[in-house]
Amino acid sequence: MGFPETFKALSDPIRREILVLLKDKRLSVGEIKDHFDITGATLSYHLAQLKKAELIHEIKYKNYIYYELNTTVFEETMLWFSQFRKDDPDV
Repeated sequence: MGFPETFKALSDPIRREILVLLKDKRLSVGEIKDHFDITGATLSYHLAQLKKAELIHEIKYKNYIYYELNTTVFEETMLWFSQFRKDDPDV
């Protein structure tokens, strides 16, 4: 995982919404597509960008592909952001 890929993936509102959808449970491509008015090719592109950034995992079960969050990347990114937090509230 690299921060450039993570930030690029997070820069798009559709990809951010996909991540919100996956927050509580894994979803199939069809379940994700139901929330958007985009083509299958466009959705595939967004999913590919999220996978490239390792923000999501692909899980194959029978004839379906499901996607779920990779919380490790979120934790690493949040840890990196935390270095900018001021410890002293008076500063």
